Amino acid sequence: MKFEHVEGKNKGKIVLFALSTCVWCKRTKQFLNDLGVEYDYIFVDNLTGSEKVETMNEVEKWNPRCSFPTLIINDEKCIVGFKEGQIREALGL
Repeated sequence: MKFEHVEGKNKGKIVLFALSTCVWCKRTKQFLNDLGVEYDYIFVDNLTGSEKVETMNEVEKWNPRCSFPTLIINDEKCIVGFKEGQIREALGL
């Protein structure tokens, strides 16, 4: 999986699985940018073949419904959807 990296304050390992056309994914990404935290993201809908299958298998481990956005924090917590309060709390902000 090839993630895009966004520089910022290190608040742990933050990984966002998103769709390039999803308004809630865009809002989650913008919210992380506004918070100024470091994170990695991948637009699953831009993937093809085995890379897409591998990525969707990873999403399904955390979010069996495979809905987006799926945000994984420190390989411990999964937040599905755009939930500002839960994101702030999970990042200690």
